Amino acid sequence: MTRKAGGPLSGIKIVELGGVGPVPYCCMLLSDLGADIIRIDRPAGYDGGAPVEPRFNLLNRGRRSAALDLKKEGAVEAVLKLVQRADVLVEGFRPGVAEKLGLGPDDCLAVNPALVYGRMTGWGQDGPLAYAPGHDVNYVSLTGVLHSVGTAGGPPTIPLNLAGDFGGGSLYLALGVVSALLESRGSGQGQVIDAAMVDGSASLMTLFYGLHAAGYWNDERGTNRLDSGAPWYNVYETKDGRWLSVGSNEARFWRNTLRVLGLNEDDMPDQHDRSRWPEIHDTFAAVFLTRTRDEWCALAEGQDVCFAPVLSLSEAPNHPHLRARGTFVEVEGVLQPAPAPRFSRTPGAIQSAPAGPGQHTEEVLAHWGFTSDDLAALRAAGVIA
Repeated sequence: MTRKAGGPLSGIKIVELGGVGPVPYCCMLLSDLGADIIRIDRPAGYDGGAPVEPRFNLLNRGRRSAALDLKKEGAVEAVLKLVQRADVLVEGFRPGVAEKLGLGPDDCLAVNPALVYGRMTGWGQDGPLAYAPGHDVNYVSLTGVLHSVGTAGGPPTIPLNLAGDFGGGSLYLALGVVSALLESRGSGQGQVIDAAMVDGSASLMTLFYGLHAAGYWNDERGTNRLDSGAPWYNVYETKDGRWLSVGSNEARFWRNTLRVLGLNEDDMPDQHDRSRWPEIHDTFAAVFLTRTRDEWCALAEGQDVCFAPVLSLSEAPNHPHLRARGTFVEVEGVLQPAPAPRFSRTPGAIQSAPAGPGQHTEEVLAHWGFTSDDLAALRAAGVIA
């Protein structure tokens, strides 16, 4: 099988109106898959970005940055010129902001009817909360996600910003962009994607809403099969103060786990007797404290059990399995997750290290068709520095 350089999205051109969180992550994924993306940043950067050197702001990797002052005369026209050459535009403003700038869907589709216009918000483009401020923690609060994560009797546990910003936002926007691109190839028409983090995070909860409707899933967190309620799907502290995860859902894994722990199945309660789960949990907790994390991992290796060490950010890249698969790579001295998923014929790749705002303004505008006269006019108007 011949491998083709550039990734499966090679040849796709995207204009990204610079923002924070879910839009940069979405565009990072699309870039890793080969898309040519120009990120439009404010001349002095943008509020809310990571307070680190650009090379550490990994969500911005793989794209060149042009800094344009959109309040200057001629700036919007410059962006629309880019839109004419693009397949996709992605923005993450509050509803109505892009329209006020003159870069809303109607403006952009007027110059490029086949454009895929991706919009990323927390609450969505309409509804009572559409214009309200918010962050990931607020969006997952509204959809049942946050209520469902945590231990019994304790407060909800914030799952980083994975379920709202990235899982419910970026991934759904990326899926929407690719789906709309496929459709436009046949119809010749573009369309607008309304990707809302409340919609995406609610979608991620589909399994649990079904189980709850069936009476199988309790609304009290930490009492169910997959939320730390079950002792055989949980985390345990080890002798050295580290942690192990156990995921022995199936009967055979349950039995094999008992053997690794040195417990007799005949002496243990039934795996699915919820009334005995606290007792099983206490037994497991006591046993796990008798050895170190790495000692337990050595005992479990090759035993057909669902065990894994709980690794820190410093430890994870050095695990033998992740090293063997190349799950982490180093780019310009910064260790980071590699592109995912993997393709057999058109593998993705990190196209470049993260760029600082405006690092490639004239270079990338020229690459996208601006002449030297165009650039001189933009400089004279103060659109670009």
